[in-house]
Amino acid sequence: MILHIDMDAFYASVEQLDDPDLVGKCVIVGGTSNRGVVSAASYEARKLGVHSAMPVFMAKQKCPDGVYVHPRMHRYKEKSDQVMEILGEYSPLIEQVSIDEAYIDGAGLERLYGPPEKMAEEIKARVKSQTGLTCSIGVAPLRFLAKIASDLDKPDGLTFIAQDEMHNFISTLPVGKIPGVGKTMLRQLDILGIKTMADVANYPEQMVRKRLGKFGQRLLELAAGIDETPITTDYSRKSVSCERTLSKDTDDLDFLNKMLLAQAVDVARQLRKLERRAKTVTLKIKHSDFKSVTRSETLKKTVQSSESIYRECAALLAKYAQNNKLKSKVRLIGAGVSNLVTQAPPMQKSLFEDDTAKDETWETLDRTMDKITEKFGKDAIKPASVD
Repeated sequence: MILHIDMDAFYASVEQLDDPDLVGKCVIVGGTSNRGVVSAASYEARKLGVHSAMPVFMAKQKCPDGVYVHPRMHRYKEKSDQVMEILGEYSPLIEQVSIDEAYIDGAGLERLYGPPEKMAEEIKARVKSQTGLTCSIGVAPLRFLAKIASDLDKPDGLTFIAQDEMHNFISTLPVGKIPGVGKTMLRQLDILGIKTMADVANYPEQMVRKRLGKFGQRLLELAAGIDETPITTDYSRKSVSCERTLSKDTDDLDFLNKMLLAQAVDVARQLRKLERRAKTVTLKIKHSDFKSVTRSETLKKTVQSSESIYRECAALLAKYAQNNKLKSKVRLIGAGVSNLVTQAPPMQKSLFEDDTAKDETWETLDRTMDKITEKFGKDAIKPASVD
């Protein structure tokens, strides 16, 4: 049996835990500016229609009396570490998939903790007593079912799907509940007349594969009760990013580059903390009409310095602007990296000065800045053009 542990309204719940006056109130994490985006909402706010990724101005329309707070990622990370430490006492086979959710492979644990549902009840009780937070747990024979089950009885819920109930449960599932089925895929399935997983099982397999490709094969397997996705214990960040909703829409390239420089400094700092280097750099832009675009560049060598990340993002922005894509002003801009590795692969150094040598110099400078900010705070030192 697989257990999926999902913390309830995690960011908002941490805010309510740290400030008891917020308990029972509509708490929206994501900032106070109307131009921000909701990162998380308490269940009180969700009842009024507020949800993550919603613009703050829309959230304020639905919930004008809500309490709007800025995210405190360091605090959320502290509470997440507490939860994962508790889970680690039950099994070494834990896969943390995000800051607030994880899977546990329950195979062979019955002798220690009894039936899986009993172990789930014990985990819930310990998380509550030791962190002050609640979680919801789904227990099922398959990984994808455990994830779906954890969402059926929120908050503070526990849903158990027994082996002999599995196929009946799967057949009644709306396809929109399946992890990986987004809006585009849902439209394709709707065109085919596929509403539930029973429809998938009854549809000609060859047709499903032909129309939906690899994901069609995945759907066929899930409909048949097959999910061989393993629980992997090597949790590592897949990407690092920083983005900002601007105080007003703009097409000023100098200002946008200034924002990118500050974000590159932040992203590079995160990479050094993770002891990772990046192979891919990404620029994110959201226009005033809320249309989002991303532009990425995969590099020949890995990067970690703020200068190298900024240089690539600035080049992507210049190319994007050159193609006359800034007709609609920019509302949000962000810098990010992905394709992370633990160390740089060996490369033949040039006899002449090149960007590699410059990057090494910038990385040395960045680490010196890290020491200063650790002692005096993040605002103690920064690139002059960021001010």
